[in-house]
Amino acid sequence: MKILVTGTAGFIGFHLANRLLERGDEVVGLDCINDYYDVNLKYDRLAEAGIRSPQSTVHSPQSGNGLLQSEKYPHYQFVKAKLEDKAAIERVFGENEFDAVVNLAAQAGVRYSLTNPDAYIQSNIVGFANILEACRHHGVKHLVYASSSSVYGLNESMPFSTSGNVDHPVSLYAASKKSNELMAHTYSHLFGLPTTGLRFFTVYGPWGRPDMALFLFTKAILAGQPIQVFNHGRMVRDFTYVDDIVEGVVRVIDHAPEGNPEWTGKAPDPASSKAPYKIYNIGNNNPVKLMDFIAAIEEKLGRSAQKNMMPIQPGDVPATYANVDDLVADLGYKPSTSVQEGIAAFIEWYQGYYALPAAGPPFRLEAEVRTEG
Repeated sequence: MKILVTGTAGFIGFHLANRLLERGDEVVGLDCINDYYDVNLKYDRLAEAGIRSPQSTVHSPQSGNGLLQSEKYPHYQFVKAKLEDKAAIERVFGENEFDAVVNLAAQAGVRYSLTNPDAYIQSNIVGFANILEACRHHGVKHLVYASSSSVYGLNESMPFSTSGNVDHPVSLYAASKKSNELMAHTYSHLFGLPTTGLRFFTVYGPWGRPDMALFLFTKAILAGQPIQVFNHGRMVRDFTYVDDIVEGVVRVIDHAPEGNPEWTGKAPDPASSKAPYKIYNIGNNNPVKLMDFIAAIEEKLGRSAQKNMMPIQPGDVPATYANVDDLVADLGYKPSTSVQEGIAAFIEWYQGYYALPAAGPPFRLEAEVRTEG
């Protein structure tokens, strides 16, 4: 297939694009490469996939249509553009015939949304509307998009089920992801656009985000600096290894929804519809206590962490736990990588990427726990 993957300079998008290319798909990657976190890591992800000079604008001199060709994968091209730039999105769709679109690009982060709400409205709402419109008008056969475990908000019914309530988000980030699900259903209902939303649960692994807990903890422990442990360590997360996430996404791409003939408005199932619309959780289905997660990092590094116990932060939730019954029933798949395996893979990548000796980086930093979905 020919697939548009947005967010390919990002963590999950980078891994997904590589996986699709390795199985023989043709991929166009899109990313605005914003500075929410270190852009050098984003450029290095692209370079790892053979994309050079991504600083170029949409109208790159390297090609008439602004696409940068990968030096590693003959069927991979990249364009730098913002989702909220409607003209740029229309140009990308107009110059390609995509069989499927995977929208992973978004303004990420829970706490950042407390101080920079406009970034979420522009990227996650306006940008997603542009993707929906482009899919509608260009005959895309399946739109897959990233939602988040954050949508469960104040829901305390564990494990979180896609048939459960998600009407009480506690951050604008979560609200924007819930909005995406509602917008997608509208397009599925009105225009017959098959859409699948994926609620990711705390993704981690090699090439991960620097603002997330595993990255921050590893940096701090190697530097001999304290980590901030929020909610006094009484956090629980359904940590999900990135390769497991990617496997789930790939299976979903190949399984466009057709509508649920048993759906009824008298007892509506939020996860499906008579329209070609579906929501899945992708989580490890094995919640881990934050203190156990930290212990696994300490064991792998052979060092103890200095822990500053802190209260829970605004916008955070104390626990996440994914019910993946639909994923198993429909796609025959369930994530299975253990935290110990995943942490070991991340730390091996981290020390290689930064060329660090066991003593850690020669600089000081302050670590902060961020464990949003």
